[in-house]
Amino acid sequence: MTATFLPIILGSDENAYGASRLFNDEYGIKPLLVCTRQLIPTLYSDRFTLRRVDDFDLDEVFSREMKKILEEFRDKYDKLIVVPCSDYYAAMLSRHQEELSDLIANRFISEELLDSLDTKDKFYALCEKYGMDYPKTVVASPEERISAVDTLPFDFPIVVKPENSNATDYLHAKFDGKKKVFFFDDKESYLRVMESMNRSDYKGKLIIQEFIEGGDDCMRVMNSYSGLDGKVRAMCLGQPILEEYAPKTLGNYAAIISRSDPDLYEKVKKFLEDVGYVGFSNIDMKYDRKNKRYVMFEINPRLGRSSYYVRGAGINMMKVLVDDAVCGKDDGCLFAGNTSIWLNVPKKVVYEYVKDEKLREEARALIKAGKYSRTLDCPGEKSLKRFVWIKRYYMGQHNNFKRFFFDKDKI
Repeated sequence: MTATFLPIILGSDENAYGASRLFNDEYGIKPLLVCTRQLIPTLYSDRFTLRRVDDFDLDEVFSREMKKILEEFRDKYDKLIVVPCSDYYAAMLSRHQEELSDLIANRFISEELLDSLDTKDKFYALCEKYGMDYPKTVVASPEERISAVDTLPFDFPIVVKPENSNATDYLHAKFDGKKKVFFFDDKESYLRVMESMNRSDYKGKLIIQEFIEGGDDCMRVMNSYSGLDGKVRAMCLGQPILEEYAPKTLGNYAAIISRSDPDLYEKVKKFLEDVGYVGFSNIDMKYDRKNKRYVMFEINPRLGRSSYYVRGAGINMMKVLVDDAVCGKDDGCLFAGNTSIWLNVPKKVVYEYVKDEKLREEARALIKAGKYSRTLDCPGEKSLKRFVWIKRYYMGQHNNFKRFFFDKDKI
């Protein structure tokens, strides 16, 4: 008899909605979605049962309330699995894993490994050890924001981002020119924004990196799942062909074509298994055309916001999780091989703003063949209010691209 289980999803963004859909599609069940506030992607949906918890994104509240929720359901199901959909929920699960481990069937990376991945010098030391390339990087404290530009070991253009763009202190900070990621062509434009930032409440560190030549289509994203035994069970590579450009979402992926690269799969698989990785991972990297190498940017301890593209490539990541943590199955490692396209923008935006003609035509052909998906476009939804919200959400992308698009290939 198959064990009964309850998926508990932490968050309310596109990632959380996509995870809910995957559980619905595979098992016909509604997960419990827990969040502090509900975001647009999950509004008016019946794909899940919603529970709001005030200040759930604060550490002390999370520890107390998470335990209450788990104890509430422990006798109603054989197993409880928890899926974090943001960095801060993933980090809190790692920090409180020991006290919650008797209640949760799946596992998360250790706090020590999390620190190694989050701390740039430690992460790049790991990259060095395992032969993976990474961008030249400077970490600047608040006191070093102005002076750091005078001693950079690389030239402009540069990429600058907060140490964690989803951290509460950055999300709430207000200053002119605020973005999720900054691209600077010269020292003057950099200093102008830094002076504005210094007048705000943001006191976190900044990551300053060399700009790796190439446009959106040089980016790569890989989503993986590592089982309870630390063995990788599923991997899927994607090639973003377009990113978002509105200041608050700059750098988020807008369109991804699923790909396959056996050599890259094996290299990353060895890395994840050697460091003792457990659970979902989301790796951002870029293909450096000039030097013919993949440059690692970061590893996030959860699936990516755009991870629904993996479904079109032939893998349901929630099934992989359940097979491992609930059913105890081990079918080896699945490497996605199907080619499809995932969209978070209207088709016309892809046709107009993807600059590479070959990729644009490939996208058009996949869409025409019906080999495309959208995380939020779920046929089973019944709410008219949701239909209107999602239409507005997608149509707003037309204005965003008209106002903010720039060609990174020309930086």
